[in-house]
Amino acid sequence: MNDLRKASSTIQTEPLSLKIKKEPEDPELSPNNGLHLSDMELVQLTVRELNRRLRGLSKEEIMRLKQRRRTLKNRGYAASCRTKRLTQKEELERQQHVLKSEVDKLTRENTEMRIELRAMRTKYEALQNFATTLQKSNGNIQAAVALLHSNHRDMEVDIREQEHPSDLRIKQDRD
Repeated sequence: MNDLRKASSTIQTEPLSLKIKKEPEDPELSPNNGLHLSDMELVQLTVRELNRRLRGLSKEEIMRLKQRRRTLKNRGYAASCRTKRLTQKEELERQQHVLKSEVDKLTRENTEMRIELRAMRTKYEALQNFATTLQKSNGNIQAAVALLHSNHRDMEVDIREQEHPSDLRIKQDRD
């Protein structure tokens, strides 16, 4: 029970920091009926204190005041929920931006690694061809070296095409 009272008092203080729509005072709740409470006082009062102050009023007046209190409290809760929702939305948008940046970075790294892998694969194939040619030539080193130079030039052109196709066209135009 004490925990409930603590929670109740905590909830009552929250609307103070939020803007609550101010409405003109209900003329039926004016000082003429013997009890005058501002909206802020009505929201801040504990249930026990409110009930104490409502003693001696008609059931209609009590119901009207309690309904007014409930309406004001609900406005405070709604304002709190709006604030929380906006805060969460901003945080989620920030996280989304961070994740998009990370995805972009990983995409760039992946592209670079694919280019590097193609280059390595080309070098591997050239070396494999060289080894095969060397075996077939039975030690004719000069023929193997000439083939290696030929394959190396072809490999450089392939790599340049993958990295910068426009640079290759310029170089071909010069040759």
